[in-house]
Amino acid sequence: MSTRIERLQAQFDRLSIDSFLVSSASNQQYLAGASVEGGDGYLLVTAKDAVFITDARYLTELKETIPDMPLAITRDYLQAANDHLQAVGATVLGIEDSLSLSEYQWLDEHLWTDIVPLAGVVDNLRQIKEPTEIAAIRKATTLTSQGVTALLDQLHVGMSERQAAQWLEHWMGDHGSTGTSFETIVASGKRSAWPHGSASDKLLADHDMVTIDCGFYVDGYTSDVTRTVALGDPGELLKSAYQAVQTTQEKIMAAVKPGVTGGELDKIGRDYLTTQGYGEAFIHGTGHGIGLDIHEGPNIGRGWPDVMAANEVITVEPGVYFADQGGLRIEDDLLVTPEGHETLTTAPRNLIIL
Repeated sequence: MSTRIERLQAQFDRLSIDSFLVSSASNQQYLAGASVEGGDGYLLVTAKDAVFITDARYLTELKETIPDMPLAITRDYLQAANDHLQAVGATVLGIEDSLSLSEYQWLDEHLWTDIVPLAGVVDNLRQIKEPTEIAAIRKATTLTSQGVTALLDQLHVGMSERQAAQWLEHWMGDHGSTGTSFETIVASGKRSAWPHGSASDKLLADHDMVTIDCGFYVDGYTSDVTRTVALGDPGELLKSAYQAVQTTQEKIMAAVKPGVTGGELDKIGRDYLTTQGYGEAFIHGTGHGIGLDIHEGPNIGRGWPDVMAANEVITVEPGVYFADQGGLRIEDDLLVTPEGHETLTTAPRNLIIL
């Protein structure tokens, strides 16, 4: 089986390049099995070879983690890349859109080769997950489902949103997670109408809807799970809206299979919510891929042409939001299979009134 670097090199002719500079830490990790902090070096892949360019701070670590990868140890990363490109006779370098303006300006002024800015080259390779990646995501989604379910037993009136988020993060760390992939969201009451409402010092109150949105790493890969519960009866508007969102999610998930586009999945959910009177309250996309990063391809939203394929892992996360009243979202992680899909997350989806 070809290595990931060989799969990248196989794209060169189609892209009309003969070398590629990897600046994204996640893409370095995917291709080489190790990464450095942003701005601390690059993975340079040419048609003939690959070399990791960084400085002495990473030397011992990289020698141990990727012993077969050639290293160029220097503080002048881009000059080292330029020298290597000249040595192997490269003529056209592809660069990622994560490269900073100052980096691009240096390359534009000094580089031996021509430059071609390219978006999504390695990211597209990452969409189809290998068995080891699926196993890691499965562990992350299973553990996160358990953690969210455990948190529901802890929520109570008078607890702060921040305390709830911290409880979940501590539980996940104690049970094997290595960290969060984004700031844990706990948004309650009127704040639950904020789709990305960070946990605050607001105290949970009677009749509040409480939205918990979290992502946790296990073995380098992340989950992304959202659940909304109520602390006592939240009222007919939000209960009816919850049922509509739950049915919407079920309809979208039922349609997930290879060949369906992100736009088609989004339309299924958006059309149903519109028939129920909630179309204008659905104010974000329907989902996205997950893996090394919390947001990867494929994209699921209005008009997106991305085609689902077997062994991609995606989220399905419809939600509705009402200013000054509250909101809700349900999000699950799905593995696209050759025949359809497998739902990886298992936390309860019905409206729980605590």
